[in-house]
Amino acid sequence: MPKIEVNEQLFYSLVGRRWSNRDAFEEALTCAKAELDEDSDKKLPEAERVLKIELNDTNRPDLWSTAGVARQLRIHGGGGIPQYSFFSRPGAVQESQRYRVVVDPALKDIRPYIAAYVVSGKAIDDSRLKDIIQTQEKLCWNFGRKRRSIAMGVYRTSLIKWPVRYVAADPDSTKFTPLGLEETLSLREICEKHPKGQEYGYIVSSFKKFPYLTDSAGDTLSFPPVINSARIGAVEEGDSELFIEMTGTDLESLTLAVNMTACDFADMGYTVHPVTVEYPYDTHFGRTITFPYYFQKPTFCSLKRVERFLGEALDAKACVAALERMGCKADVAEDTEAGSTEKSLGIQVYPPEYRNDFLHAADVVEDVMIGRTLPSFTPLKPRDFTIGRLTPITQFSRRVKECMIGLGYQEMIYNYLGSGKDFIEKMRRDGSQIIRISNPMTENYEYVRDSVLASLMISESVSAHAVFPHKIFEVGKVAYRDDTENYGVKTRQHLGFVHAASDANFNTVASQIQAIFYYLSREYDVEEAEDSRFIPGRAAAILYKGSRIGVFGELHPQVLENWGVTMPCTACEVDLDALL
Repeated sequence: MPKIEVNEQLFYSLVGRRWSNRDAFEEALTCAKAELDEDSDKKLPEAERVLKIELNDTNRPDLWSTAGVARQLRIHGGGGIPQYSFFSRPGAVQESQRYRVVVDPALKDIRPYIAAYVVSGKAIDDSRLKDIIQTQEKLCWNFGRKRRSIAMGVYRTSLIKWPVRYVAADPDSTKFTPLGLEETLSLREICEKHPKGQEYGYIVSSFKKFPYLTDSAGDTLSFPPVINSARIGAVEEGDSELFIEMTGTDLESLTLAVNMTACDFADMGYTVHPVTVEYPYDTHFGRTITFPYYFQKPTFCSLKRVERFLGEALDAKACVAALERMGCKADVAEDTEAGSTEKSLGIQVYPPEYRNDFLHAADVVEDVMIGRTLPSFTPLKPRDFTIGRLTPITQFSRRVKECMIGLGYQEMIYNYLGSGKDFIEKMRRDGSQIIRISNPMTENYEYVRDSVLASLMISESVSAHAVFPHKIFEVGKVAYRDDTENYGVKTRQHLGFVHAASDANFNTVASQIQAIFYYLSREYDVEEAEDSRFIPGRAAAILYKGSRIGVFGELHPQVLENWGVTMPCTACEVDLDALL
């Protein structure tokens, strides 16, 4: 979960109050789904004290800053909903703006979106500068997917000649001095030599042209999403007018991030000046957008749903009051919720400019609950008495495990994810039915297993030092493609076992199959099978009620060689769901 460090003096000044003790402060933090991770060091001067706060939810990125948490505590404590006059809204007539950004058509398929605003007023001090940097890091790393969908830049407005131009530049001929260096480099050289280029250059390096931000005089602002320039992009203490921009691939998330940071600056006493972005192509919000831009849609929730979820009947007035303590404007309304044919009395919620987490009426109920506070609800004992029980497949699986242990096998437990090398290549399979994860963190967890045998062979491949024979098994889930299923995937419970010994052969594994089915009280048949994992002529399919539910036999020598196993092995895999 996100953790933020807040300057104690700045934080309490934004909240408008202090708490008498730690317990009272931690109780107040619950309205932001937060807790105090570490208190400040009271030995330090007040201006240097830092509070460490942990946020226990990730759907409120507006709280990942000093001003964000302070705003929530201030509103919940009765401070009222803040009014921001600098937002443009859908359908409103856009006034001509002093600050403009012009977008290059070539960016549409590279990094198409940019949103921005300007702030002015008091000089930036050390605590505010650190908070800006922290907000930038938290937003771009967590909410912005490590700068892939959102990257933020802050610049000295006094050095900019308007309008700003967001263009697609040639990576070899376009050069500037990046922040942190004194030499001039091309965009491609920055990706190769600059630390930030090495970390984030991959986001755009596959394109023929790179995103580039410059002003009308040709001075460089930045190479988004990688690095700012050393002149315009080097914000320092004492700067009183800043240009804040964000580029990315998701306009809605980008707009929300701009709204959140603009509200933070406004809460800190700065004046926010809108910036008009002129797109040469269509976007969700049109071709000309003035940011910050309010785009959130209202959400309706019936009072019946509130009562059903919270267990207590609340009138509309109480719900509205609770929502206002969470910073949301709300009205009593009448509407038809999905799945209902009757009009229902409820509340229409208008999310604040910095939030976009109302995806369902249940989110409204959650805010009503937090706004009213949990201690305000009367505790009730459970009225329903239920008895838990094991599912039939779990009970059956336990019987199977008892049989396997009785036959001298040792139970193993494995991950369901693995590599294509283990699940496909080493097992001599084509992999046509296996499920691949589209965005794996590492190739070692790229596929969802469709067979237990590969997992068992992982253990056998590192067990040559153990005394033979080796008899191991697992009862676990597998998943594979199936077009007859709604989601195109079928998940089943399988039994798999491997027997490694000098005398392991087809007759041995056949006798073990017979013993298992005898103790499970199931009849079965066998027929010759062709399976690339097994030696031809020494593999058989298991049939139950005419359907193939498993396979067993002697593992192919190439499979054993792929795993580095020198001892003959027999193996079997059975679909247990089919035996119920």
